Amino acid sequence: MSTFSYNTTLKNNTMESSDKENKYLRAKERVEELKKFYGNLTSYVVVISGLALINYFTNHFAYAWFLWAAFGWGIGIVFHAIKTFDLNPFFGKQWEKRKIEEFMRDDEQNNKWK
Repeated sequence: MSTFSYNTTLKNNTMESSDKENKYLRAKERVEELKKFYGNLTSYVVVISGLALINYFTNHFAYAWFLWAAFGWGIGIVFHAIKTFDLNPFFGKQWEKRKIEEFMRDDEQNNKWK
């Protein structure tokens, strides 16, 4: 085995392990995002249910004030879901990926003869 083939094999193995590590880190980050979202959603359901019970026992829904809290926190839940599940059509992860690739191509073309 020549030195060149050894170095090439070593470099390929390093690149493969680096790629697997990057995939693992991205997957782990995604799982963390999902855990945070579902934790937020669970808190929302528990707290709003508790507020609804308090509202019922204090004035039998004569004035459903708990809906203000439900509405306000619900807006936050919607935005958290948009971020977590990449539902933003304008500046989502796909847009970000396309822009990064575009800038990398532009940089490669600009620095081609330097």
